[in-house]
Amino acid sequence: MSRRLSSPMQFADKPELKDSGEPTELSSSRYETVPVDLGERSYEIVVESGLLSSMGDRLGQLARGRKVGIVTDRHVASRYLAAVRRSLARAGLEPVSIALQPGEQSKTLKTVGTVLDDLARRKFDRHSMLVALGGGVVGDITGFAAAIYLRGIPFVQIPTTLVAQVDSSVGGKTGVDHRLGKNLIGAFHQPRAVFIDPLTLRTLPRREWIAGLAEVIKYGIIADEEMFSRLEQTMPALLKLDLSAVLPVIVRSCEIKVKIVVEDERETDRRRTLNYGHTIGHALESLGGYRDLIHGEAVGIGLVQEASVASHMGLCSEDVVNRIRSLVRRAGLADRMGNVSLPRLWEAMLHDKKAVAGQVVGVWPVRIGETVIKPVSKEIFADWYKKRVKNTKNPGVRNRLMFS
Repeated sequence: MSRRLSSPMQFADKPELKDSGEPTELSSSRYETVPVDLGERSYEIVVESGLLSSMGDRLGQLARGRKVGIVTDRHVASRYLAAVRRSLARAGLEPVSIALQPGEQSKTLKTVGTVLDDLARRKFDRHSMLVALGGGVVGDITGFAAAIYLRGIPFVQIPTTLVAQVDSSVGGKTGVDHRLGKNLIGAFHQPRAVFIDPLTLRTLPRREWIAGLAEVIKYGIIADEEMFSRLEQTMPALLKLDLSAVLPVIVRSCEIKVKIVVEDERETDRRRTLNYGHTIGHALESLGGYRDLIHGEAVGIGLVQEASVASHMGLCSEDVVNRIRSLVRRAGLADRMGNVSLPRLWEAMLHDKKAVAGQVVGVWPVRIGETVIKPVSKEIFADWYKKRVKNTKNPGVRNRLMFS
């Protein structure tokens, strides 16, 4: 059973947004760092508004060679690539850009092969570095390419979405999807550093921003009841992208994930708690062809539905389910699955990498701030499905999943 984490969220002395919606300027001394203690592979997560303009100096301290490959997608490139390239060039580095098609559909071995082709053609060596500038898809592809090119070269994460900043950029999981399931192909490869600029969140489509809140809510459920309570209080400010609420959420989420990763880097036990909401969530993404729902939207549904399964199994009370459902809905996320059939849902869950011997090993809330890892059989899941899910409606909240 998981343990609650210490170090509750702190909200003092944080930068705020001006009434115009533009962020205040921060001095270079106003930043947060979260250390990731993994021995020789230790690194820091740096959270600082406006840090993109100083990436050249920061990467110059980490790079062993001059050649730096910046992997991004075309949407992010149009906003941030030029500034990052200029900063690297001023620092005497040689930036090389690799722009991918945006979206989960690019998260394939074919895309990784394209990246590897580019690295080989440009004669990248073991002293060269990759930089992931973008969201979770870019980070996963870049990290996986770095893990397997020349049997491993260094890379750095510069996440630009909320999901990537609080979750996927931290902890060294890299990889791509397979047609039968999400993230089935990959490797553990820790970055040399994670640089988070919260100001990049201003340019996110609102749908992406709201979807990212699902991962934030997850951390409160699995590890920090006080954080969950704070989210209940500050959700209106978060939805307005109030930086005084956003910054501590990013930092606290990173702290929780780092503590779990340090305890269980290779996901043999404790780290599996980070998968809460993802068992059903990943299945829904896969069934929708990675087009109907973006990752955070699927996880939001998973948070509520997996809590409902936990209640059906007698692991938590309905009050816990209702509290999770309420916060998910207040974040503007859907909480129900639509008309996905039981056979298709169960089969998709079995293709998840957490399934063992015909059973799905899930993470289930016991209460807010505490979870348990436990397998669920098809019979128990089917009984839950028939009682709680079939033919449900979800008025007033966007839900694009309508499978036959």
